[in-house]
Amino acid sequence: MEARSRIAAYAVIRREHNVLLVRASQLSDFPGTWWLPGGGIEHGEHPEVAVVREVAEETGLVARVISPPRVLSDTVEVAARGIDLHTVRVIYDVEIIGGELIAEEAGTSDGVAWFDTDDLVRPDVQSFVRAAVLPLENGG
Repeated sequence: MEARSRIAAYAVIRREHNVLLVRASQLSDFPGTWWLPGGGIEHGEHPEVAVVREVAEETGLVARVISPPRVLSDTVEVAARGIDLHTVRVIYDVEIIGGELIAEEAGTSDGVAWFDTDDLVRPDVQSFVRAAVLPLENGG
């Protein structure tokens, strides 16, 4: 299994006790699962710029970062590609300042929906989402 690393930026977008998630498309490594809007940081791109860009691409919304970043680090085997993937995730709280909620077309996500934070334990929600959102729900 080949070892690879990736750095990505993700947005926590809240509306009362709900959080906005996107569904991974068939073009992704984990189709049908839900995760935070976000994705890979391009070469030379600041993570804060990347998260705003990714939110726009995946949700149609215009976002503004409202928190300092938090960092999550995890590994997962992507068996279909023979990769042991280490992802460093830069997590920002963001607020929506414009746009219209629409799902990305022909990208790595194909759906967008509000989830009650109690539903983040569903098996089709990526575990990093719980790590990014639930500690904040519990005051941590």
